[in-house]
Amino acid sequence: MKNQFCSLAREGRLTIVTLNRPEVMNALHSPAHFELSAIFDEFAADPEQWVAIVTGAGDRAFCAGNDLKHQAMGGEMQRPPSGFGGITSRFDLDKPLIAAVNGVAMGGGFEIALACDLIIATERAVFALPEPRVGLAALAGGLHRLPRQIGLKQAMGMILTGRRVNANEGKVLGFVNDVVAPADLMNAARSWAAKIIECSPMSIRASKQTVMRGLGEASVEAALGAQPGYPAVKSMRMSEDFVEGPLAFSQKRAPAWKGR
Repeated sequence: MKNQFCSLAREGRLTIVTLNRPEVMNALHSPAHFELSAIFDEFAADPEQWVAIVTGAGDRAFCAGNDLKHQAMGGEMQRPPSGFGGITSRFDLDKPLIAAVNGVAMGGGFEIALACDLIIATERAVFALPEPRVGLAALAGGLHRLPRQIGLKQAMGMILTGRRVNANEGKVLGFVNDVVAPADLMNAARSWAAKIIECSPMSIRASKQTVMRGLGEASVEAALGAQPGYPAVKSMRMSEDFVEGPLAFSQKRAPAWKGR
């Protein structure tokens, strides 16, 4: 079926998903959530796709969050188990996600970006969790991810006021990786993706899974103890890439990763 609320492109090992509701600053409603969930299901299951970039159509917004007008008019508010944008509750995805933030990332839009592994932003990008200003709360992960990514006090300063943070401050706070000119955004995001794709996808998935699961352990000692049992670590150690990497290094050539 043709996508109605986003566009999809594949460039080699890279998937690019563009939220495509610019008339409402790429705010999302229930049909968009389910459409995006299906797209990311397909990305997760496709062995040929190793990295994904998520961005927004137009030059005003990455995603303005929940479509409040749709909600106010009685529109359905259902979401898939994978969460807001099909991403925020997708805890089993070990492939890297890059948010290319081209403008406003508010509420659920910011939560989508926080659920990605990297955030590349333009100088015009603005981030906020403004839900308390409209009688809501950022319950799609923002209230949990932001304190873990920038520390409690800085996060509470944003959460309890709903204040807006620009891209440069976001980089200082630590949730933005790179700030670029608007015209350079997608090239910068592709450059980050290319650097990831140069690495073994088995190693990348083992690394992401280890980081994410390790954060749930009570101590570094506990995380190290659990590490050998992580599925992606086991898969990496049993893979052809685990042999190919050291062999290519010894032969002074570029490795030919197979992702298995």
